[in-house]
Amino acid sequence: MTDLSPIRVAFLLFPNVTQLDLTGPAQILSRLGNVTIDLVAKTLDPVPTDAGFALVPTACLADATQPDILCIPGGFGVNDAIDDAETLGWVRRMANGAQWVTSVCTGSLLLGAAGLLHGYRATCHWAQHHHLAAFGAIPIHERVVFDRNRVTGGGVTAGIDFALALTAAIRGEAHARLVQLSFEYDPAPPFDSGSPSRADAATMEHFRALAAKSAPARDARTLAAAARLSASD
Repeated sequence: MTDLSPIRVAFLLFPNVTQLDLTGPAQILSRLGNVTIDLVAKTLDPVPTDAGFALVPTACLADATQPDILCIPGGFGVNDAIDDAETLGWVRRMANGAQWVTSVCTGSLLLGAAGLLHGYRATCHWAQHHHLAAFGAIPIHERVVFDRNRVTGGGVTAGIDFALALTAAIRGEAHARLVQLSFEYDPAPPFDSGSPSRADAATMEHFRALAAKSAPARDARTLAAAARLSASD
């Protein structure tokens, strides 16, 4: 596959990231061919994820190479990343030179906080989807949303679909189909409970209680970031 044009992908890595938001699309995008994947964090120290294990960065914010594809994952740690001026500054700089500016799950809120989704159609995890408009984005309830060079994926597992769709856009559908087959990506979930439109009321109530306990100030912090962005315009 050395005849394929080289592609560099950078994933932002921050504490309490939802690891599947990152590792799912990273696994798919690793099959683009002639690709380099960087995990970029503030330092090279291992970064704890929400799954109880750490990921090891390959580059620091200060010296990361400009990527062709910038991808921002989500997770409860995204609010700390949004509140960090160095992180937001890096995202803006890398986005300016990237061919594709992308996110998975609540990573789109960080793109929004960086001023990168104003006037763009975008999606997010269903539980935080309603905040997209506060950043000037046009909220779309779809699993993967393309708008010019912005590509956003819905919650967590949508990162795999997002990466396959992006692979098709870059290398062609035949290549993406081959990648999908190679991973035997043929989902058949045991329960029809992966969407708020299909989950039962008790499950929805339990989820909301857990989310509120895990990040009690999440909504307020997200809206504060939107207010800061508006004040800077």
